[in-house]
Amino acid sequence: MQTCVSSDLAADPLTLVWFKRDLRVTDHPALQSAASGPGRVLPVYIIEPDYWHLPDMSGRHWGFIAECLRDLQADLTRLGTPLALRVGDAVQTLEDLRQKFGFTQMISHIETGNLWSFARDQRVANWARAQGVVWSELPQSAVTRGIARANRWADRRGRFVAEAVSPIPPVLRGVKLEPGTLPSAASLGLVEGRPDTLQVGGRRQAERVLEDFLQRRGQPYRRAMSSPLSAEMACSRLSPYLAYGAITVREVVQATARRQAELKGSRSGWLSSLSSFQSRLAWRDHFTQKLEDQPDIETKCLHPAYEGLRPEVPDPALFLAWKTGQTGVPFVDACMRYLIATGWLNFRMRAMLMSFASYQLWLDWRSTGLHLARLFTDYEPGIHWPQVQMQSGTTGINTIRIYNPVKQGLDQDPEGIFTRRWVPELAPVPDVFLQEPWRWDGRGTLLGVAYPRPVVDLKTAVSQARDRVWAVRRDRGFAAKAGQIVTKHASRKDSAGHFVNDRAPRRPRRALGDDRQMSFDL
Repeated sequence: MQTCVSSDLAADPLTLVWFKRDLRVTDHPALQSAASGPGRVLPVYIIEPDYWHLPDMSGRHWGFIAECLRDLQADLTRLGTPLALRVGDAVQTLEDLRQKFGFTQMISHIETGNLWSFARDQRVANWARAQGVVWSELPQSAVTRGIARANRWADRRGRFVAEAVSPIPPVLRGVKLEPGTLPSAASLGLVEGRPDTLQVGGRRQAERVLEDFLQRRGQPYRRAMSSPLSAEMACSRLSPYLAYGAITVREVVQATARRQAELKGSRSGWLSSLSSFQSRLAWRDHFTQKLEDQPDIETKCLHPAYEGLRPEVPDPALFLAWKTGQTGVPFVDACMRYLIATGWLNFRMRAMLMSFASYQLWLDWRSTGLHLARLFTDYEPGIHWPQVQMQSGTTGINTIRIYNPVKQGLDQDPEGIFTRRWVPELAPVPDVFLQEPWRWDGRGTLLGVAYPRPVVDLKTAVSQARDRVWAVRRDRGFAAKAGQIVTKHASRKDSAGHFVNDRAPRRPRRALGDDRQMSFDL
């Protein structure tokens, strides 16, 4: 079909800026690049129904994104052009816009999403080539695409986050078009309600949360991040804003560095906490790079020897008990119920939930990972799937870490405040038995009545799981494959404390002690 475009449009070039997981105008290289050109700018966000029908998507994700989009709409309108909201398939939508406006330049950020978005981008790239549209993808983080990243990845990241934040364009010359409206969750087939206890989206809220963390809440971060009781306030709570690009890692790194400079010489605990926070921002990019390098981490065991280890179809009773916080293990249930209500959970407790599902309940990580993805407001595929596999023991290169939920409850909630708040059925249980109510004399009036008995025998389940996992590790050929995985994915700190890629093949056990699978809280 021939493109129909008026002469004034043909004489005045137009660049389409495709917004994806970059819902802001500040530090936006793609928008800045388009605005600095000689022509006009068409900002577009495409709501793709097929995407919202995926098993890792939920209404809480859409609610947060919609709030971010409202801020983005207002910001772009102030700059001179509205955000074009369109509902439909990406390729068809882009072609419709090309037919109407005749653009030949399109620009977006490099998106590391799930396998669906990866395939969609391949379709868009094919369409762009066929139609003569030049599609440029610019990085919005240190994650790199299409190059050998082995050498000095940490140095490249350091240079990236130190670069000046891209300025907001002073003005955008746009086109006349109908902006469109945000669809409802119901129209996208998202029937789940969005609890009021979830975090509020948007650029302005991201700025407030960052300022509050750096000036008020962040001092105890390093020591308080492990307990769900204290982590709610002590962690930055920036993860959903980073996930959907309401704020960038570079902005957060530089704001934190300025705060560190202000506090230089302080002995209050601020500096150690902010240093730990900076490290976790680096780990965020590192894990996203893993998925960028190997997108099928979402669906395949990193070490293929673990395929088929657990039943592909999870035990329905055990899966339901875990999903609903009814396992009969108090601290596990408290954490799951808290996550359901708030859309967030500190990292150690996320790891415990995943570990418990994978080892004590022997559920396949793909099913449980999808459930957690739907619950996490801050679902970031590049972090989520590598971590899900780490906590399930399927990477072949990380420590087999089986969390003891009773010990975690005693360590992280010693007074039982969190557990009692989220599992009120345990009100009559004395503190000494709170994490093990099956040991209490009054269990006959509680277990199986007001609160379920444990769905598995914890000691037996752990013993069986450990034997099964280590049996795979002892198989011939396991170590050689693990060495290849280390070469591709593993990293360590150098003498200066920076992360470097570990290219030299080593014995797999040398790569096992990785504390990053225990502390990833933002």
